Amino acid sequence: MQVLRGIPDHAEHGCVLTIGNFDGVHRGHQALLARLAAKARETGLPAVVLTFEPHPREYFTHEVRPVRLTSLREKVGLLEQHGVDRIVIGRFNERFAGLSAEAFIEDVLIHGLGVRHLLIGDDFRFGRGRKGDFALLRATGERAGFTVEAMPTLADADGRVSSSAVREALAAGDMPRAARLLGRPYSISGRVLHGDKIGRTIGFPTANIQLKHRSPPLMGIFTVSVDGVAERPWPGVASIGVRPTINDAGRPSLEVHLFDWHGDCYDAHLRVNFLAWQRAEERYDSLDALTAQIARDADQARAHFARNPL
Repeated sequence: MQVLRGIPDHAEHGCVLTIGNFDGVHRGHQALLARLAAKARETGLPAVVLTFEPHPREYFTHEVRPVRLTSLREKVGLLEQHGVDRIVIGRFNERFAGLSAEAFIEDVLIHGLGVRHLLIGDDFRFGRGRKGDFALLRATGERAGFTVEAMPTLADADGRVSSSAVREALAAGDMPRAARLLGRPYSISGRVLHGDKIGRTIGFPTANIQLKHRSPPLMGIFTVSVDGVAERPWPGVASIGVRPTINDAGRPSLEVHLFDWHGDCYDAHLRVNFLAWQRAEERYDSLDALTAQIARDADQARAHFARNPL
């Protein structure tokens, strides 16, 4: 799969294209991507996704950083799993935000990407002031030689499948609901960094997963499995939060205690799968009180795996 930073000035080949942020790559996104891949096979053209960095919401909200379900690296990996041939990452900046809907079609879709068939969600809007819509795309396509198809929104028994619904489920600690929306357990990937090693001193060594500048969509103590330390998923318990007993920096961190693991995983790139919410993060008066609670958390996670083996 190709990953291109920036939209080309002139496309060398035609493509089947979809556009979106694809945060989380949930089941609604997956249905659209399956249709994209099928249309690409039918036409013999590459399946292309146009996405944006930074997220347009980040551009318009400035200092307020919206909660992301996936990092760019995670999103690229998930898109590749669903049959995408090329990802074009457009930089969302002042110039791009100022494009009229007509200029977006002409400069980006036709000249830059060579669209032959465009697949969009039924709520897709684009261009300055969000004035572009399906009707404009279809009318322009009839003149310019590309076709347009709208995918209906996917819904389940609980409502619309969307990135917002996933965020709400995660914030509420409803991991089964989040997994149903995503078609897989929610996960966070990152590199293992050296931490303050307090866990070792209290009998619960942890892998400290880099969150970079991310605002995580969930907080608390979780039963988890971890990919990347062995050939099979490894069971554990994780804390994601600001560690109020240890420091008052207020920066979120992700720490995972791997059960019965004795290896070295520094600098490894791990994926933490959040299987069950246990409790909210709390402040304790002493390390002894914290250690006792971590032991109870670990016992609860082990009991989960006794009932649900990996």
